[in-house]
Amino acid sequence: MAVDYTVIVVYLAGMLAMGWWGMRRAKSKSEFLVAGRRLGPAMYSGTMAAIVLGGASTIGGVGLGYQYGLSGAWMVFTIGLGLLALSVFFSARIARLKVYTVSEMLDLRYGGRAGVISGVVMWAYTLMLAVTSTIAYATIFDVLFDMNRTLAIILGGSIVVAYSTLGGMWSITLTDMVQFVVKTIGVLLLLLPIAVVKAGGFSEMKAKLPTSYFDPLGIGGETIFTYVLIYTFGMLIGQDIWQRVFTARSDTTAKWGGTVAGTYCLVYALAGAVIGTAAKVLYPKLPSADTAFATIVKDELPVGVRGLVLAAALAAVMSTSSGALIACATVANNDIWSRLRGAGRSDGDDHDEVQGNRAFILIMGIAVICTAIALNNVVEALTVAYNLLVGGLLVPILGGLLWKRGTAQGALAAVAVGGLAVIGLMATYGILANEPVYYGLLASLAVYVIVSLATPATDAAVLAAWRERLAGRSAEPLSEPVPAHQ
Repeated sequence: MAVDYTVIVVYLAGMLAMGWWGMRRAKSKSEFLVAGRRLGPAMYSGTMAAIVLGGASTIGGVGLGYQYGLSGAWMVFTIGLGLLALSVFFSARIARLKVYTVSEMLDLRYGGRAGVISGVVMWAYTLMLAVTSTIAYATIFDVLFDMNRTLAIILGGSIVVAYSTLGGMWSITLTDMVQFVVKTIGVLLLLLPIAVVKAGGFSEMKAKLPTSYFDPLGIGGETIFTYVLIYTFGMLIGQDIWQRVFTARSDTTAKWGGTVAGTYCLVYALAGAVIGTAAKVLYPKLPSADTAFATIVKDELPVGVRGLVLAAALAAVMSTSSGALIACATVANNDIWSRLRGAGRSDGDDHDEVQGNRAFILIMGIAVICTAIALNNVVEALTVAYNLLVGGLLVPILGGLLWKRGTAQGALAAVAVGGLAVIGLMATYGILANEPVYYGLLASLAVYVIVSLATPATDAAVLAAWRERLAGRSAEPLSEPVPAHQ
């Protein structure tokens, strides 16, 4: 294992080094939070794919393949579909808005304070997303070093918090690009073909497994529909995803770069399901489907390759964790704290802006690590996060982009009713039930339409300013001096 350990240690040291390098570039709020809005197509595609394909997509995707066969690809497949839909239909408009958070978009569109309550909901979502990613470190470090769960969470979480705090989005972008390459080599180019060969090839896999393992819809139509509702629509509105869209240097980059990333996700989904199916042939009686990834890596891969593939799993977890962490801190600072202290748009200088956001990443990072140590059920935490996001925010966000008659009152009512309905229904039906997000979303839509039609239309001047921003004809409202190199 010495070679494998060396690979992992070098990888982790590289992540910290990139955090230090990113600190030297992040001199303004724009540089720190959205990498100066300067990412080109290659880097944008790689980092977008890295953030959406986390530990759940890698370890969980293989687990679903182990449990259901090829149809286990649907969870990650719907994530790819969501990213494609966002990129093709919405990303160009989102990039032209030149904002930092989803809540700022709601304020621009509705001309009121619709963003305050939405900020709280989005903060809760990004916090739980970061927590669930951080918990996954325990699984990987347990395989690597037989490490205590709490120590594993602290170690993995601290590295992510360190490089994210140092350089903000620049550090996260650089590390995500490395993580994208490591995941591609480790999972697609190494683990996938090795797993299939070890299982005897596709003909042997078909001979040893039930036919349901090769049915594209074997996981069930209702499950697929729920995945679409939660993950495809969740991709359209999450702060962690939007904040990456904001890093694109042009709306064309956002559109086509995101399309490439979405297509990559579809390939990754199928790869995970095939690896899981191969693991079922090799280990038909594992105690838990979620251990399939770690088991096949530990037992079937040669020395060195095993370390690289485990680094790929670590990369998957770190990319999602760091993206969720900076999104959580951005929302907490810009949408909640600045409003509570009555500062509105910050009037501080560049240095204060960066230092303030850096402090919030550190604070939120510590909160994430502590919550991850206290929490055990990852699936329930992630379900709560996505149910709140989709049930509370999908309608007012997409309504604002697509329906000009939507009003601030309608948006606020939709967020409140949808969020409360989801929470109440989860208490009634159970956290993992499908009904909470179904009925919560319907309640949010009904209230949004009814209240919007019952209240005065959004002021014409607000809508005119909104259309100017959507078209890219209005400059970004500056909260900081423009650096000389921009």
